[in-house]
Amino acid sequence: MEDTKFDGIVFADTWQGISTLQDAGRVIHILCRKGNMGFAFQDTHYNISSGDYVILPNATLASDFSASDDFQGILMNLSESFVTSIAIRSNYGIIGHLSLLRNPVMKLSERDFRICEEALQYLRMRMEDEKHFFREELLGSLLTAHILDLYDIHARSHKDLQVSERITSLLRAFIELLYNGEYIRNRELEFYASRLCITPHYLSEICKKISGKPASYWIDRFTMQEITRLLRQKELSLTEIAERMNFSSVSYFSRYIQKRLGVSPTEYRNNLLRKTILSR
Repeated sequence: MEDTKFDGIVFADTWQGISTLQDAGRVIHILCRKGNMGFAFQDTHYNISSGDYVILPNATLASDFSASDDFQGILMNLSESFVTSIAIRSNYGIIGHLSLLRNPVMKLSERDFRICEEALQYLRMRMEDEKHFFREELLGSLLTAHILDLYDIHARSHKDLQVSERITSLLRAFIELLYNGEYIRNRELEFYASRLCITPHYLSEICKKISGKPASYWIDRFTMQEITRLLRQKELSLTEIAERMNFSSVSYFSRYIQKRLGVSPTEYRNNLLRKTILSR
């Protein structure tokens, strides 16, 4: 059963009930209550089971969803505009965001599972009160409380991270440049540092402090996500993909892929074809 009565939040019990909004790049939360679910996120495959909480900060980066016959979960799809409108006053958001881009799955304790389950169920129930005079503010407050609980769960496993407002602002601007597709035109660390008015070394240092990975990792990660998406489109030639991604030549494009995936673009496509045939 799907609830679509409020544009900012959509709930569903199955992936099929929510997947139509995936292309909009909305934020997806999944609490697994029973069974298993699998999906790919930024070209890494994940399997989740009961007690796992998934946050996909950009649904367009996820694909290949599947679920066991006994899967039960609570799926919540949030519009970016609604999440932005509640304006949580915490620098922790950028830490969580970078962490979730690396691994979108959180393992919950029994206590944390109960807290999240009850919060989602209550939020879903209150969405039905369409006559509430302050419905949007009410739902925003309930969602804020839930997100702060998620921050707390994550922070308890990352106690050593303290982030200043300046670092938060710089990292948010860096990630926004990547989300806006700047990696298609610019893959040099110096470009991003220049846009942020800091040195390349400092940009890499603050990225590494917060996410465990340097800035170049994130540039490559966004680039490879787009490249692998294009490689799945069989009608596109390697020359066309290289041109779309602003590589100077197909040979340079192939070397870039070989270095990061360990296989050539052609081998990557052949591997995808074999997987497709085996899954039939």
